[in-house]
Amino acid sequence: MVEQIARLGFDFMVIDGQHGVLGYAEMRDALVAVTAGGCPLPFARVCANEPGEIGRMLDAGARGIIVPMVNTAEDARLAARAARYATSGGQRSYSPVRHGAHFAVTPGQTDAGVIVLVMIETREALAQIEEILDTDGIDGVFVGPYDLSLALGADVPLQVSVRPELESAISRVCEAAARRSKIAGIYCGTGEEAVQRAREGFTLINTCHDMTALRAGMGAELAAVVERGLTLATHLEEELRAH
Repeated sequence: MVEQIARLGFDFMVIDGQHGVLGYAEMRDALVAVTAGGCPLPFARVCANEPGEIGRMLDAGARGIIVPMVNTAEDARLAARAARYATSGGQRSYSPVRHGAHFAVTPGQTDAGVIVLVMIETREALAQIEEILDTDGIDGVFVGPYDLSLALGADVPLQVSVRPELESAISRVCEAAARRSKIAGIYCGTGEEAVQRAREGFTLINTCHDMTALRAGMGAELAAVVERGLTLATHLEEELRAH
């Protein structure tokens, strides 16, 4: 499935190691499949801001890392160090066991091709957005609107009552990134929403989710069958009557 999606023409794909149900082997294979399908930027969202996890995902083929729950500039600094080698001031361990486009000739050249994004999804992160973006080695930010809305007081993600404050916060993040010519990323559930965010100035936009697309597509086909009264139960009843 990952390889086939990669052939559709997306600029990037994110393999989710935080909320997905994938272990290391599945994450590795998915990153290989993204490259095999021709998508130029395989991203991995790691499960935590942990050096070993970040390094493993980069070794496995990720060209970009998305780090969740980064609340402070110090958190951002740790993420940036974990994704870069000592020659670039980082702490990533060197071992190119998977040769490919994600590894260059020297560690420094490899570092130059790595994109590090940190997620903005808490009030604390909002309060330090400028300091986070000014952290050396951070290429940009990625807004998690679901968690950010909960952090702003919503009882359920994207609750209508907090939307004005949420939109204000999202705009603040986008503008802060733009002032520094850094990546402004955000999660969107639909292409229509992605167009809106692009118009607002976001530059890296998640346009859909595989599970949502799968459920929507298969649900639509099932609905077409049900509308015509051709459910399996109906078919079996007719077969039983015939016999």
